[in-house]
Amino acid sequence: MIKFTNDTEQIISLWRSVFKEDSKEDVLFFLNESKNAECLGCYEEDKLVSMLFLVDCSYADLNGKYVYAVCTNEKFRNKGYSSSLINEAKKHMNDFLWLIPAHDSLFAFYAKFGFETKLHSDLEYENKIVFDENKEIIEYLYSGSDYTYPDGMVYSNKAFPVGSTGLN
Repeated sequence: MIKFTNDTEQIISLWRSVFKEDSKEDVLFFLNESKNAECLGCYEEDKLVSMLFLVDCSYADLNGKYVYAVCTNEKFRNKGYSSSLINEAKKHMNDFLWLIPAHDSLFAFYAKFGFETKLHSDLEYENKIVFDENKEIIEYLYSGSDYTYPDGMVYSNKAFPVGSTGLN
């Protein structure tokens, strides 16, 4: 079953089982300080086994959601849970979904869902992604990538020009 959740205990447990470098305090900081983030979770027998966060953002005159902290418990991988969550996220996206793949292999994974690489952080562009979050949360959102200059991928039915992630 897929639903929005605020079950802090299960979110922290799943998050830390996948993102082992993050402490409980790190996760609580994100949960408590982000103003515009919702957790979309996939449950199996009342246990949160896969999740992602949707964080409000904007780009030019478009409103969207940043997909963050996509993860699945190791015992439940390769069952399509992340795919189901991404497809469900599309129903809640407003004008677009945006994400920064953490490493190379994820670009092909997200491309299967119609995401295109359109946002970059190594050059200056007229349009940038904007969050209504405090500076520490914005830094937190960008910290999950292996890249110095990460590329962002966008899913949208709107005309979405190339632009910047806002990291410059």
